[in-house]
Amino acid sequence: MRYYTYMLKCISPGVKKTYVGYTNNLRLRLEKHNNGKGAKSTKGYKWVVIFIKRFKNKGNAMSFEYQLKNDKNKRKLILDSFIS
Repeated sequence: MRYYTYMLKCISPGVKKTYVGYTNNLRLRLEKHNNGKGAKSTKGYKWVVIFIKRFKNKGNAMSFEYQLKNDKNKRKLILDSFIS
């Protein structure tokens, strides 16, 4: 099974937020975030995927998620490279 670490950008008007997570079904996970059934911090906002990295196992995806969540410079580089 494949796992993904992903970064979302909020596309709701007037909101500047990003979110980092991991999943084994990116399409379903994004749908949950956009329908208010995702993580608590994503509820009430609309999201678009701006970064995806694929892994062969859950542990590696979780490890990279942790690194990305704690590296604001890397997150900013990803955000700055995203063209909306």
